[in-house]
Amino acid sequence: MALCEALEKLKLGPGSRAPDSVEGSLDCLLKALAHNNTEASMKIQEMGVLPSLPALLSSESTCTPKVANIIAEVAKNEFMRGPCVDAGLIPPLVQLLTSPDQELLLQTGRALGNICYDSQSSKEQFASTNIAEELVRLFQKQTEHEKREMVFEVLAPLAENDMIKLQLVEAGMVECLLEVVGQTVDGDREEDVAQLKTASDLMVLLLLGDESMQKLFEGGKGSVFQRVLSWIPSNNHQLQLAGALAIANFARNDGNCIHMVDTGIVQQLLELLRRHVDEGNVTVQHAALSALRNLAIPVVNKAKMLSAGVADVVLKFLQSEMPPVQFKLLGTLRMLIDTQAEAAEQLGTNDKLLERLVEWCEAKDHAGVMGESNRLLSALIRHSKSKAVVKVVIEGGGVKHLVTMATSEHMIMQNEALVALGLIAALDLVAAEKDFEGSGLVAMLHRLLADERSAPEIKYNSMILVCSVMGSEPLHKEVRGLAFMDVVAKLRTHDNKTVSHQASLTEQRLTSQS
Repeated sequence: MALCEALEKLKLGPGSRAPDSVEGSLDCLLKALAHNNTEASMKIQEMGVLPSLPALLSSESTCTPKVANIIAEVAKNEFMRGPCVDAGLIPPLVQLLTSPDQELLLQTGRALGNICYDSQSSKEQFASTNIAEELVRLFQKQTEHEKREMVFEVLAPLAENDMIKLQLVEAGMVECLLEVVGQTVDGDREEDVAQLKTASDLMVLLLLGDESMQKLFEGGKGSVFQRVLSWIPSNNHQLQLAGALAIANFARNDGNCIHMVDTGIVQQLLELLRRHVDEGNVTVQHAALSALRNLAIPVVNKAKMLSAGVADVVLKFLQSEMPPVQFKLLGTLRMLIDTQAEAAEQLGTNDKLLERLVEWCEAKDHAGVMGESNRLLSALIRHSKSKAVVKVVIEGGGVKHLVTMATSEHMIMQNEALVALGLIAALDLVAAEKDFEGSGLVAMLHRLLADERSAPEIKYNSMILVCSVMGSEPLHKEVRGLAFMDVVAKLRTHDNKTVSHQASLTEQRLTSQS
């Protein structure tokens, strides 16, 4: 039977088709999809066959597994997922999940998984069905590894939708996952390892939704939260990883972070990191550092975490050559020293840290690491306001990186750099003079002030810095040679009062020292 003929037969109403002609059409279609999936799918779409398929999805019909298989194959193509949703295929497929027929369940699971893969609209449609309850019920019935994996394959893409995350939590999915973890954690069969990974990964995914996460946290008293905590000291790397990632996800609001730090989670994470300094499991290192970084965000946690020795343990990973670990290490230290002058001075005078920072400021292949290095370099100066730190930064060759950072496309980074450069100029202009000259600081400030797109804070801090560098003869000479008076005079009428006021002060300074 030719493909077009088969498609025409499928388009006829259910009563107009003989069962054997339907069966033959479906076989023809499956053959065409196996031969050239994309071409056959386009033909199916072109001839408007999809809206005829819901009528063929009946648990009584022997054709149904083939129909579900066709939908699964068609939905491998991104351009067919929306049409599958529009054709009303989701509700009948969801209903089939209660069928006792294993082949039908397998094909239905594939079809649902493929339709919702990477498709925000289909996930929203799923959220309005009872699929969460059906899938949890289906999962509870399965004992075979392959069947559980099939359910997992449907669950994973669906669980990316926050509403479905909450529905799965409410339907008891987490308890199922914890049971799988308990059954497989000590197993050494390949399928035990695979199920443990899938179950713990899915558990972490469910915690990415704010509502589902908070429901499971239960003020820090939730049984699920307590169970996840017990994974961190485990000897199983997969559980350690899932435990640390779960803590990082629970640590998404100040209340949770404060509670967790007060109940001693930091010590458990530090112990985990100590175990991995030499073992060197990169994913566990990355996850534990992520958790510590998030826990360090609330101001009240910073001093507690510093006195618990977090900075000392984090510094042990300075030797890491893995960019994801470097990135989280830098972010954790930056969060810890925010508003903590003593810690900023202590870290800012650590030669090994400064040496690594300057090296990573040039990591052009890893933009995240480069950005975080610059931000930490700036933060050490801004939060310590220490001449000793400024001296180490100048001697270590950090000034040129801060000048480059001031031209970043991110305003927050520009501003952080300008404030740090202003402190360097105020605390040790003589020592910084050569670096300021060599890095083209004055010309860069002129460009920022002349650029109409520069934010008010950038203009304000640039003028403060211009005034500071005029205490140096060679830099003052550069200022005089670049017509700063013109750009500053224009800023006297700026809409922002702080900017216009600073423009008047800067103009007076330029006039008196011309």
